[in-house]
Amino acid sequence: MGAPPSHRLTKLDFKNGCDRQPRRKSGRPAHVTVESGTGKHKKGGFIVLIQESENSFLFGGNAPYVEEQYELYLADPASVTDEWRAYFDALRETPAIDGSDRDDEAHAPVVSSFIELAKRPRGAMVPVDNGLGLARKQVAVQALIAAFRMIGTRKAKIDPLAWTPPRGLVELTPTYYGLTAADLSTKFRTADTFLFDEDATLQEIIAALEQTYTGTLGAEFVHLTNASERNWWQMRLESTRAKPSLSVAEKNRILERLTAAEGLEKYLHTRYVGQKRFSLEGGESLIVLLDELVRYGASKAVRSVVMGMAHRGRLNVLVNVVGKPLHALFNEFDGQDADNLPEGDVKYHKGFSSIAQTGDGPVDVVLAFNPSHLEIVNPVVQGMARAKAEAMGNGDDASVLPVEIHGDAAIAGQGIVMETLSLSYTRGHGTGGTVHVVVDNQIGFTTSDPRDTRSSFYSTDIAKMIEAPVLHVNGDDPESVAMAVRLALDYRTQFQRSVVIDLVCFRKHGHQEQDTPSITQPLMYRAIAAHPGVRTVYARKLMLEGAVTLDQVEGYIKAQRDSLEAAHDVEVSEVLVHNDADTRRYSPPSSEELLVLAQKVSNVPEGYELHPLVSKIMSARRDMSTGKKPIDWGMGEHLAFASLVSAGIDVRLSGQDSARGTFNHRHAVLHNQRRTNRSDGVLVPLDHIADEQGRFTVTNSILSEAAVLAFEYGYSTVNRNALVVWEAQFGDFANGAQVVIDQFIAAGAAKWGQLSGLTLFLPHGQEGQGPEHASARLERYLQLSAQDNMRVAQPTTPAQLFHLLRMQALAFDRRPLIVMSPKSLLRHPGAVSTLDELTRGAFREVLLDTQIESSRASSVERVILTSGKVYFELLEYRRKHGVSDTPIIRVEQLYPFPSQQLAAELARYPNLKTLVWCQEEPRNQGAWSYIEPRLREVLAAGVTPSYAGPAASASTAPGYHSAHVARQAALVSSAFAE
Repeated sequence: MGAPPSHRLTKLDFKNGCDRQPRRKSGRPAHVTVESGTGKHKKGGFIVLIQESENSFLFGGNAPYVEEQYELYLADPASVTDEWRAYFDALRETPAIDGSDRDDEAHAPVVSSFIELAKRPRGAMVPVDNGLGLARKQVAVQALIAAFRMIGTRKAKIDPLAWTPPRGLVELTPTYYGLTAADLSTKFRTADTFLFDEDATLQEIIAALEQTYTGTLGAEFVHLTNASERNWWQMRLESTRAKPSLSVAEKNRILERLTAAEGLEKYLHTRYVGQKRFSLEGGESLIVLLDELVRYGASKAVRSVVMGMAHRGRLNVLVNVVGKPLHALFNEFDGQDADNLPEGDVKYHKGFSSIAQTGDGPVDVVLAFNPSHLEIVNPVVQGMARAKAEAMGNGDDASVLPVEIHGDAAIAGQGIVMETLSLSYTRGHGTGGTVHVVVDNQIGFTTSDPRDTRSSFYSTDIAKMIEAPVLHVNGDDPESVAMAVRLALDYRTQFQRSVVIDLVCFRKHGHQEQDTPSITQPLMYRAIAAHPGVRTVYARKLMLEGAVTLDQVEGYIKAQRDSLEAAHDVEVSEVLVHNDADTRRYSPPSSEELLVLAQKVSNVPEGYELHPLVSKIMSARRDMSTGKKPIDWGMGEHLAFASLVSAGIDVRLSGQDSARGTFNHRHAVLHNQRRTNRSDGVLVPLDHIADEQGRFTVTNSILSEAAVLAFEYGYSTVNRNALVVWEAQFGDFANGAQVVIDQFIAAGAAKWGQLSGLTLFLPHGQEGQGPEHASARLERYLQLSAQDNMRVAQPTTPAQLFHLLRMQALAFDRRPLIVMSPKSLLRHPGAVSTLDELTRGAFREVLLDTQIESSRASSVERVILTSGKVYFELLEYRRKHGVSDTPIIRVEQLYPFPSQQLAAELARYPNLKTLVWCQEEPRNQGAWSYIEPRLREVLAAGVTPSYAGPAASASTAPGYHSAHVARQAALVSSAFAE
């Protein structure tokens, strides 16, 4: 079909998922004309052209509706209205006008007539007596309904301050669609809505749409691609007009919760003048929201709620939702902390857990510890929830509900939010749907202009990347807040997907209580000063309804005040939080056990076709299982994992290439080369170790360091019967997760008493691959090491790794383990072990030089001390140059530093004059700065440590391979030089 030259045409196929109203650049809807295909369109399908014309009456979104009516008509003419039936009867008697061949004769008349009608200007429109005028208006009504569903929330009454002028949205007016006042009394069909049981007048429809989509609860759900989910939201919102239905008892509980929230803030404000607390005032409805999450969640079989939030309102949530005793909070304000931790933390970073009793049973409620780094706790919460869910059944068990509480500026501004959202539905990190709550104070941070806090319309728009529906709710309407919670939980229960509640409120004070926000926000804070508070607003509403009396309102206030005062009289006994001593004696598996495990991890079923490279690896593992070949790194690691899962201990490993291994050494997941689909032919040998074994999970994670590492940290704090490993693609990439390392892994036990046995595999070593693939920044972990907070190791043999991992999993004194893992050593002929070395002994912090005979110890004047893969380069240099009197000792554990073991070894050399520390990292990096003062403590008088290695450098490694080779040769030879 041709079109006037002035019209730009865009073709859309409504049968291929295009269900959004086409838009002009001007924001007005494009008009629609219909083009019949030439033998291409399917039965029942319209190919439509969006024609930006002022003349067509066929507005956007008409094709699906008209086609639906026509399909009904074809099946049964009596199933449509008299007007539509008359219209379609007339069309079927009209011949096609374009002369094209068609494979859908039933649709030819309606298609042709739409083409003809679309060409006619409005002024020249021929009057129609068969109901076409009503049909045109019905289409316009459908477009109006669609607009309310799509953007009605932008007109919603969700701002409790109402300090900005209301937005005028012409798309929500009937005149925009060609409807006039004369049409208000006309009845239209509402069959594709849940607004009415029968036809309704336009006036009734508009009123219903206003109530549903522009009240104190606004909903965004049109962006969902799943039609069932969209239909669910339409049904739940339209059938209730988005209005809550609560009993008097439920309303009274809401008022009591608001009173508790407000009462605590006012009490703290007057008793602890000037103390920082990050008040919730202005957002007290958060307590109603979270209380409803716990209570209504219990009715949905939620048995555990894991929450994470930053500092705003945290103290209120701790007391009024999580159940932290008031006296414990007041002691912190009074400086009488009773937890006796090595370091402790400020009160608005602390977590707590308790059991909430509800009418539907007990619910475990946890608020995770969190530093000042906004949003970083989100993936920690997800990991905790996953571990709890796995303990109850499946990893995405709906009985565990993760709740992330965001700030409006933080959710839009912090990258960790996007990373965590990306984990939502992945196989290894999904949690069955999260409820995201935004405490939207509409300002972000004090000195910001809202125009500078983000580039999106809503702060919650980031959540649309995972197609989460968003509920915007006015914090001054706590009943709508409760309804939003119920909708969110019902949706999550039915679809196992995440949902967002945007709690629009305000912040009475500044960023903290000493701040003066009116300096930069005078308009907003004038409105805030005039606001009576949500408790007062709601109490007045209930009194007008007759739901409560003034005496009841005052009774809630008095009861809250009395409980606050009484809390100061409680004696608090001292609580000691400490690490349990490691009293479990380590023992390796027996030879018989290990042989059986070796055979199982190397077994490949008959007819299972592996890639030639993988087949070679598995063949070598079978030889290792019989002793024909020594154990390499990948096999040593597999045997460690196998020995643990066979003993009922879980093993969880994640990272960007963890299933195969970045350096192609692991192959924990085998793929049949004859597979026909994604799931067919995938084999995980470690899943088949024993009839009743621990869970083995290996996950190729999303391309994220911060979120995934934080997730695994959170998981490790809950699942104490597991070896949890996060592996960096290259050790350098852990830089992207530095906040997690600094604030959680290194300091979590000292600040919060939170124990974690998380293990980090960080590929480390100078291999000539450039500065971003050379160093795991060993110096940073050593700098963070203190108070027995973690272990830092650099094993150089498979046996050492085997024992190290087993000891980590079996230890009672759970603390993180940082492993500087190898790259070239994965296949180095010298970095191998025997099966016998795996079945005896344990991890050794210091590996002695067995090649220097004891009889020559008295002649030794020079000892080289090193760590990591440079040992093998030093060994090769010594062999090549015939050096026979210089022992090379490996420090396999750097922290805690093995002073006693090292001193005992050095004592074997009574004539020692020079102790050389050799490293391949630059002098200002690596272990030298950490190890030098410790060496002085173990050396005899007259012996001083010296350094052999590269000079200080701003970069971790040279970018030129030739420079790398020259530097390695120089540092190795300098270790032997006089």
